[in-house]
Amino acid sequence: MVKVKMFDASDALKARKVAVEMPPINSKEFYDVVDSRRSVRIYADDPVPEEVMRRAMEAALKAPTSSNLQVWEIHWVRSDDKKKALIKACLGQPAAATAQELVVFVARPDLWKRNNGWMIRHLESNSEAPGKAIQYFKKITKIVYNQGPLGVFRPFKWLWFTVRGFRKPTPREPIHKGHMDTWAHKTTALAAQTFMLAVRAEGFDSCPMEGLDSKRVKRLLGLPRGAGINMAISVGKRAEGGVYGPRFRFDAKHFIIEQ
Repeated sequence: MVKVKMFDASDALKARKVAVEMPPINSKEFYDVVDSRRSVRIYADDPVPEEVMRRAMEAALKAPTSSNLQVWEIHWVRSDDKKKALIKACLGQPAAATAQELVVFVARPDLWKRNNGWMIRHLESNSEAPGKAIQYFKKITKIVYNQGPLGVFRPFKWLWFTVRGFRKPTPREPIHKGHMDTWAHKTTALAAQTFMLAVRAEGFDSCPMEGLDSKRVKRLLGLPRGAGINMAISVGKRAEGGVYGPRFRFDAKHFIIEQ
């Protein structure tokens, strides 16, 4: 049985920890982006430059991703026919119908093996890559994410994690397809949020849409069964009345819990 452990950080923890130099940033500008981002329902006719879309999508791909396996795809729907079909699949809501650009973020847990192989080849081609990192992708990820044909490994993984968990902290999932879907959607949602913040930083607006017919969207995009629609996102410049009222959030005391 393989021991689930990647790095021994004991020496690093004992050493004196000194902050490393980082590029200077303007925190106010970041919070201005966060505060001014709103879900826009009606867009103006102003076009979104192609370079803006590409920069925002590239930024999205820099979002955190579990084990760096990047189990996501961004489908930029550009043809008129497909945009019309996507708007219809998004129930014709104004956020889609008035958008200048439409993208769909797709979770791809079914691609983890392919991406894992890419990681191994990348690390093996890098002479400075730690040996333990290569072993992580050659052994650990294959245990953690492989569910076997028709999920046959589920009972064995459950038993192993449960028994091991009696003795020490142990990751309990993913042990079945549902867990794999959740894993991939978490990673994809991080990319989607990064994309929306990048769009706002460029001076444009967006709206995440979960109100859609995922089956029709998958068919439109030519996606396989193992893919999952995370969300569609519309992009443009907000028009008058495009933001439905001032932002409202429940009191932070209900959601920020100090222990």
